[in-house]
Amino acid sequence: MTPGKTARPARRRLSVDRRREELMAAALELFSKHDAEEVSIDDVASAAGASRALVYHYFGGKQELYVAALRSAAEQLEARLRPLEGGKPIDELAGGLRRYFDFVEEHAAGFAALLRGGPANRAGEVGEIVDGVRQRLFRLIMKQMRVEEPSPVLRTTLRSWIASVETAGLDWLEHRDIERATLEKMLVDQMVALLGVAAQYDNGVGELLGQLA
Repeated sequence: MTPGKTARPARRRLSVDRRREELMAAALELFSKHDAEEVSIDDVASAAGASRALVYHYFGGKQELYVAALRSAAEQLEARLRPLEGGKPIDELAGGLRRYFDFVEEHAAGFAALLRGGPANRAGEVGEIVDGVRQRLFRLIMKQMRVEEPSPVLRTTLRSWIASVETAGLDWLEHRDIERATLEKMLVDQMVALLGVAAQYDNGVGELLGQLA
């Protein structure tokens, strides 16, 4: 009838998106501190200031909410990991690490929930989400190093380093007793050191190390 009436559906859609985001943010906060099995729909509803019926309405159940919240965190992190080219490989690596820790700092609950939540041997959708982030980081590093197909030694080395970066991120969130810039530099130096060890077992890694430096 009036211009205001026609605009209402758009406002309602925006409100739905906002409410979903609030519910997922509340869920991530809880999942970052407790195992998923310990968090109930009532806990999420209470933390978000919503009814449990609303949570069920948007997500269908706790597992669906858990997956949606982790996927949201993973998508935000992966967006940060899009490669920026134009510098030396080691500088690009440092830049990627800086963007990674930007996410860690700005979305602490999402990062912690993504890497911490759920049983140790995660499977199904949750495992795929977490593994997808690791694969994205792995591909980013490969691109920055100008490597198309890694040798077994290089692949193992890079995956070990990614595990160190994840652990360092969680430890930094818990303690924050080291400057972020210092931690990032330490991790870059750690990568160089790991490649130095790997070069003893693979001549190709030695050549790569020379190009990086």
